[in-house]
Amino acid sequence: MSPLDQTLSSPAIATNWFARKGYLQGVFWIVLVCLISNLNDILMRLSGTRLPSMQISFFRFFFAFLTLIPFMMIRGKKAFMTAQPGFHFLRAILGFGAVAFWCTGVSKAPLAVVSTIALTVPIFVLPMAFLLLKENVGWQRTTATLIGFIGILVIIKGTAGEEALLSSLYHFDNGSVFLIAAAILFALSDILNKKMVHQESPLTMLFYFAAGTSLFGAIPATIVWETPTTTELFYLFCLGAGGNLILYFLLKAFAATDVSALAPYRYVELIFATFFGYVLFQEIPTEMTLLGAAIIVPSTFAIAYYETRQQAKKA
Repeated sequence: MSPLDQTLSSPAIATNWFARKGYLQGVFWIVLVCLISNLNDILMRLSGTRLPSMQISFFRFFFAFLTLIPFMMIRGKKAFMTAQPGFHFLRAILGFGAVAFWCTGVSKAPLAVVSTIALTVPIFVLPMAFLLLKENVGWQRTTATLIGFIGILVIIKGTAGEEALLSSLYHFDNGSVFLIAAAILFALSDILNKKMVHQESPLTMLFYFAAGTSLFGAIPATIVWETPTTTELFYLFCLGAGGNLILYFLLKAFAATDVSALAPYRYVELIFATFFGYVLFQEIPTEMTLLGAAIIVPSTFAIAYYETRQQAKKA
């Protein structure tokens, strides 16, 4: 049997690859984050036809909390113990604040502005990773992230028109302010997750985040309450479970490699969105969408090639 056959036939070796630290492992987990995020967006679209956005946000956190309780009980008291209660409280505030600002901004700003600012999170992550995590960001990571963002702008221009987009951003209305505040909070949350992931178990981090955000979101949800149907409850339950998977995969990615190294791959979410939009909602991608994807994909592959070569040299 060849070494390759032995590798493929050994579950222990295969499992060990996923548990190791490394750039490719980080990329694998962050791509899963993008995939599950898109599936959650689909669930939010299905349940958001009638339910208020703040109520959907609350149920996302609440069902995430409920689905974690059995796993916490299996682990016993050890799972509930934490040496960083202050950080957990801060993460819950950041998570709830980000979602609250985002929901408010979506109701005020044009869709083109929403789409643009949603994909600025990696750009905010880069300087934060340098200042707060002391990561060596490097011109290669910065360039790949900025080129990916150019691809995003190309797609947005093809969707809404350049003049409408620039006009909305130039006037910097209240919706834009809320959206930018949310993007900054999402980026800060990523940085805080990276700081904690080596000191806390992922399960403990998931549980306290879900519990804290559920508490913060309960009152706003009550104010706008609409009784969900059975089908909507099913969508919301899956949304909560998906939210846990997103954060778990994100923590695995941050444990594997630098936050700044993964920033360009957040744009892969756009590729999934285009695919699911076509398959599920018959949304045909425009020429500008394909052009933007043609800019994003090579930039991520280029940085992947660079990072894997650097990792091989260090090894």
